[in-house]
Order: sequence, then C-alpha cells, then structure tokens
Amino acid sequence: MRVCTACENRPYVRAMLNLWRRHIGKCRQSTRTVVNKCSCPIWVEGSLHGAKVRRSLDLRSWEAAQKVVRDWEARQTVSVSLGEAFGRFLADCSARNLGVETVGKYDLLRREMTEAFGSRPVDSVSVEDLSRFRESWKLGPLSASKKIERMRTFYRFCLDRGWCEKNPAKAVRTPKVTQNPTLPFSDDELVKIRESVDAYPDRPHGRRVQLRAFILLLEHSGLRIRDVVTFSKDKISGGRMFLRTAKTGASVKMPLPPVVLEALDPLPARPFWSGECEPKSAVGDWQRTLARLFKIAGVPDAHPHRYRDSAAVKWLNCGVSLENVAALLGNSVKIVEKHYSPWVASRNAALEAEIIGKVWAVGA
Repeated sequence: MRVCTACENRPYVRAMLNLWRRHIGKCRQSTRTVVNKCSCPIWVEGSLHGAKVRRSLDLRSWEAAQKVVRDWEARQTVSVSLGEAFGRFLADCSARNLGVETVGKYDLLRREMTEAFGSRPVDSVSVEDLSRFRESWKLGPLSASKKIERMRTFYRFCLDRGWCEKNPAKAVRTPKVTQNPTLPFSDDELVKIRESVDAYPDRPHGRRVQLRAFILLLEHSGLRIRDVVTFSKDKISGGRMFLRTAKTGASVKMPLPPVVLEALDPLPARPFWSGECEPKSAVGDWQRTLARLFKIAGVPDAHPHRYRDSAAVKWLNCGVSLENVAALLGNSVKIVEKHYSPWVASRNAALEAEIIGKVWAVGA
C-alpha cells in the first residue's frame, strides 16, 4: 500500500491502494501539509484483488484508515460496504418470503446502522462500535434483545458469504429480560368492558355494534389483535372459524359461540378493516379505540393481548390440554407451557395431591 502524503485530489497510482483526503470547502490546510493535520474525509482508490475500488471510508483518522486498507489487502476477497451488504440481505429476506413487518424491522436496522456507520465496509465495524451503537438505543430490555438478534442474523448472513471473518454482534451481550406474569382479565372486568360499550360514543353511527363484535371475537377466539382487525366473514363456515395467523402463519380452527356469530351477522364481509390502509395503521386505530373503552370501563392496565391470555387460561381451567390450547392459539406447546403453565388445572391438582398425600402425611 502506498500512502499519498500530498493530500491532493488525485492519489499516486503506483500503489495497489491509495489513501487521500477529499477536502471540504472550509478546510484551511494547504495541499502540501501533513495528512494528520487535516480532518477532511478520507477516500481510497486503486485496485484490490483485480477489482477497482474508489469509495469514501467514512473516516477522518488517518491511522484508522490505514488499518482498514491493510485489513482489506490481507483478505482474499473485496470488502463489501454496509449499505451493499444490507441491500443483499434485504433482497434475500424478500426472496425467503418473510413477512412485511419482519422485513420492515430489518430495514429500520439498516437505516439506523448506515446512519451510525455510513458506508464503511461491513468487516470494519467492531464489537466496540456495535456496543456504542447499542448504548444509543432508548428501548426496553425485550425490544433491545430482539434488535441484537436481528443484528446477529445480519452478520451471520455476511459471514456465510465471506464478507467478514467473524460475527461481532455475537459478542454484544443481551440485556436481562424480566418476563411479566400472564395476567388475564377477571370475569368482573370482562363484564365491565362489555357493559361499557353502551357508553362508548356511537360515532360514526354503528360504531358500538362494530366494537361489541370486535371485543367478543377477541374474548372468545384468543386471536391477536391484528388477526381480528383483518378478519373477514368468509373465514367462517358452519359456525367454525378457519384462518392462518399473520405472525406465525399457523393454522387456527375453532368453533365460535352463537353470541359472536350473532354480533358479526349485521356487519359487512370485512367488519373491522376497510382495506384502504395498511393493516398496521388499522391496528393502531383499534388499539386507541380499545384504550378509550378500557378507560370508560375503569379497568386498569388493560390491553388487547390480555384477551388472548384470558382465553388461554379459561380453556386450561376447563381441562383443555396444553397441546390443544397450543393448537387453538396457533403457538407451540413450549410457548404455551412457558406462559400458561401455572394455570393448567390438571397439573395444579396433581401438585396439591402430592403435597397433601406426601408432605402433610409425614407431618401428621
């Protein structure tokens, strides 16, 4: 590698890779001063392993730029910029038919990382760089953990293609996540919410009818709010509902009670979403509607997902097995056991029998 110490707009061409500073308008340094006295952006130009290279390094430290170029020359392949790597990664995500929201989260990570690191080579971002990047987040522990997992997935993609020699995101430790216990609605709270529909403003006309059907479907189906928002009546046949969940793509089939079918009957084929906006926007509108309803009902700490918890707990308390509850929720048995194990009636009865029959018997 030959370093151009003249700070001219064109580098020497006798070397394989040449560094030079691209002076900005406010630069007061002359073209013949020592390179380290100038803080203008550093560029690299030349040939690397038979490929032409001309790009900004997004660096102003001459020593750091020299290290990056030395690392490039030591490698057997051309280094890929962060933006190029993310472009290929997002294209791969689309080719794998990942969900729109999943790809959107990866695209958000792309925008944030390119804002933080510019067009630096993907293999020049160190563990320390990612740690400082993580320190700038204003996220809760669970959201931060998921974001770190997305970073690891991206760098695993780069590693598999030989664009970097290691996965620096693996060394970024995830925060401790404390899972809040599942808190279903009590029977009294469910009654309060249903009765509060009559006090909800009927604007536009028919809103109360629509809202009543919405909360009844939430309560009796155990669906996530997005699946209820995008629900259509053609998913019902013979009093049974069949659909694929948006989050996991799992098939869910269950009978709906008459009270839900009667509430849905006067509504259009697509009762809760016009289809004219993105599902995410419609979900946000319904979340605000439910928040207003919960406030009218005087139910604290209420949110739509508690309907799903309530349905799962009700089924388990009625003796439905973990496997069947998992099928109704469109989840794995492991997830259901993790979140709802304390509510399994048969297990609790067995534990009580063990205590009474063994521990208490010894004490007597």
